[in-house]
Amino acid sequence: MDMTGAQWRKSTKSGSNGGACVEVADNLPGVVLVRDTKDRDGGTLSFTSGVWRAFVARVAGRA
Repeated sequence: MDMTGAQWRKSTKSGSNGGACVEVADNLPGVVLVRDTKDRDGGTLSFTSGVWRAFVARVAGRA
């Protein structure tokens, strides 16, 4: 998968927890990428936009 142009961001809720968080890139068409902030070269998960929205809704308790 070509990840060129991915714009990574951390959650605004990722305080000073020692880097135990993930980064998300949701600016590419039809795909959302997720990686470990501490190991950015260790692998990337990819989800369709619909699956990602469903996951976020479930975690937020809206589904």
